[in-house]
Amino acid sequence: VTVDAVTIERVRAELGELPAIQKTRLQAQYGLTAYDASVLSRQGRAFVAYFEAVVKECGDAKEATNWTMNDLLSTLNERKLDIQACPLSPQSLGELISEIKAIGLNKQRAREVYAVMLDGLTAKQAIDKLSFKVVADESQLLELVRKAIAANPKAVADFKKGKVKAADAIKGFVMRETKGMAKTEVVQQLVMQELAKE
Repeated sequence: VTVDAVTIERVRAELGELPAIQKTRLQAQYGLTAYDASVLSRQGRAFVAYFEAVVKECGDAKEATNWTMNDLLSTLNERKLDIQACPLSPQSLGELISEIKAIGLNKQRAREVYAVMLDGLTAKQAIDKLSFKVVADESQLLELVRKAIAANPKAVADFKKGKVKAADAIKGFVMRETKGMAKTEVVQQLVMQELAKE
């Protein structure tokens, strides 16, 4: 049986992007690891298209990978849904990732927002519904960091001995005081800055 070149090209076009080529492209285009590209690719073309739409919306391939492969995939599995029946559009998930970065929500709070969004709310609506207001005011956080240092002399002593992880106790104190709503990177910066003075 001989098949002409035109027929071969038509069939190839109908097949779409093959998994091996797709994995290579995802790694090259989005800087994904071979493992992440493989997991995404295994979910099928519709899932990869969803992932790419999330990246387009938020501009962060790494976070889009984390949210689609972990949280979204878990939701779909729990609800026994495929990606076409996903209760969250890729634009909504992309908006959530953008909001997390803009206001500095920690992962726990971001997951709470995500859960509310599954009921059809946008990220902003879910954040408002949960009354999440991130504490980013440096003077307010500095006061809490100093209070945390005073309340944790053992952590301070351990930190001075070179145990960098001891700073986590101080950060944890600030996060508890702000009910997990302190801007994480600001807390980190202030804790290290104040510990350097000790």
